[in-house]
Amino acid sequence: MNDPKKASKADRAPAPKGLSGKQYDQELAQLHVELVKLQEWVVQTGAKICILFEGRDGAGKGGTIKAITERVSPRVFRVVALPAPNDREKTQMYVQRYLPHLPAAGEVVIFDRSWYNRAGVERVMGFCTPEQVESFLKVVPLVERAIISSGVILLKYWLEVSADEQTRRLEARINDERKVWKLTKMDLKSYSRWYDYSRARDAMFRAADTELSPWFVAQSDDKKRVRLNIISHLLSSIPYKAMPRHKVKLPKRQKPGDYREPDYAFRFIPQKF
Repeated sequence: MNDPKKASKADRAPAPKGLSGKQYDQELAQLHVELVKLQEWVVQTGAKICILFEGRDGAGKGGTIKAITERVSPRVFRVVALPAPNDREKTQMYVQRYLPHLPAAGEVVIFDRSWYNRAGVERVMGFCTPEQVESFLKVVPLVERAIISSGVILLKYWLEVSADEQTRRLEARINDERKVWKLTKMDLKSYSRWYDYSRARDAMFRAADTELSPWFVAQSDDKKRVRLNIISHLLSSIPYKAMPRHKVKLPKRQKPGDYREPDYAFRFIPQKF
């Protein structure tokens, strides 16, 4: 999608409601099977895949990444979520601290926010100058061309959440002890600057939505649907195929011989459940 404004009404319309938990689990299970096939293909062929996830706070990036990775090996599918740059990293070429995390052969690397922080958070919150933003937007297509030329399959996803749904999700974090850690001072400042983020997003798309490295936009108000849609799309974007497998059969377990269970008092944990 080279111009998000050119998307059809069907693409931009709200997703239909009514996907049950059972339907979701069934569809996700099938997609997980395909992700395992993708993993085997990546390992055996030495493919290199890099997936970027961007979007506003509360857009659903974390849940989508978890849905992708929950049934595959963390040694193949690596998730990268970098903290704020330290003093040394602030003096580097901007994308430099991201480059060591790019995939080697046989790896899938997923960035939970990426070098596009400069075009989004840093721009809106004033952590960089307008000149630095403009320089980044000019350079990033060249950087991505170099990444792709090295043999990396690069996929970029923007999760588009509505203002009302973002409000609902952030408010839900306030009183949920499991999620309160997700609501930072930065999130609150970002929430108040909705249209600054919209302008930053639009400028980012204009500069970096290219034929070679397009941005794919996924509506994320419905968490279940966006997860299924993104996994389905990324699978369709990679030319993987099922690899031959050896038939697995458990070997016979050895006989105990002279082994006897010890009389050692194991420190078993209490069975509260």
